[in-house]
Amino acid sequence: MQYQHKQILAGKDSSVIRATTGYWRAAHGRGIALEAKGRLMAIVNVTPDSFSDGGRHFSVDRAVEHALSCLSDGAEILDIGVESTRPGATPVSAAEEQDRVLPVIEQLARETDALISIDTYRADTARRAIAAGAHIINDVHGLQREPEIAAIAAEYGAGLCVMHTGRGRDRLADVIADQFDYLERSLAIAAAAKVARETIVLDPGFGFAKETVEENMALMARCDELLALGYPLLVGTSRKRFLGTLTGREAGERDAATAATTVLLRMKGASVFRVHNVAINRDALAIADAMIAAQREAGKEQAL
Repeated sequence: MQYQHKQILAGKDSSVIRATTGYWRAAHGRGIALEAKGRLMAIVNVTPDSFSDGGRHFSVDRAVEHALSCLSDGAEILDIGVESTRPGATPVSAAEEQDRVLPVIEQLARETDALISIDTYRADTARRAIAAGAHIINDVHGLQREPEIAAIAAEYGAGLCVMHTGRGRDRLADVIADQFDYLERSLAIAAAAKVARETIVLDPGFGFAKETVEENMALMARCDELLALGYPLLVGTSRKRFLGTLTGREAGERDAATAATTVLLRMKGASVFRVHNVAINRDALAIADAMIAAQREAGKEQAL
């Protein structure tokens, strides 16, 4: 596919674009509607070195306790991750990743009805996680590190979050052109593996080799252009470094700034929000969703 998003968007207003969000289908006969309101995906890090909460939930019991607390605060999806994605983080082996994450998934699958996401780029971990009860695969390498992960998603009908990253490669100068260039390659991998369209959401990958505040803000300002690809958007700005640069706050103090981006990106058409602090973002989404509903009603009245 050529880079034609500007032409695709021509003549479409935001209400038409949002109508493409639909339903996100996931493994084990599950899924979640995305059109009526924004959905919250809680970050559950079972790792000692995550950039903002490393070590806080570094045991099965503590991770499960934190996940249950997130559900009480309004999360509907739990994203369980083991390997920190911050720059310079120490990688973990597949065996270590599975030893940490699978018991958490198994216990949460027994104790909750929440959708469970496995945050991994490893095909074998993804397969084992789905077997343990996970519903969604969240791949920060957008299927381009271990493409076999697409076949696993197709086999199990798993939800699949395909993320853009600029790490380890040359990037195009225009922030949206680079998104299209990378994500179209990822979507080609998914199509070749016969991944169902309704299982896919796209993540623009805020902070992943978006080196400056300006680049992240440009991506935020133009995020709705990505909807031309025809898939719902999942975004993860939570406590990212560019928010710290803008506010002067340390990672654990960036939840208010995160909530501000949640509102802005919801108004731009994003559907799922991956966050650390669920409660503050739940309130932010309530305001944004009410505004979207008011805009739609105003549009209907003007059309009469």
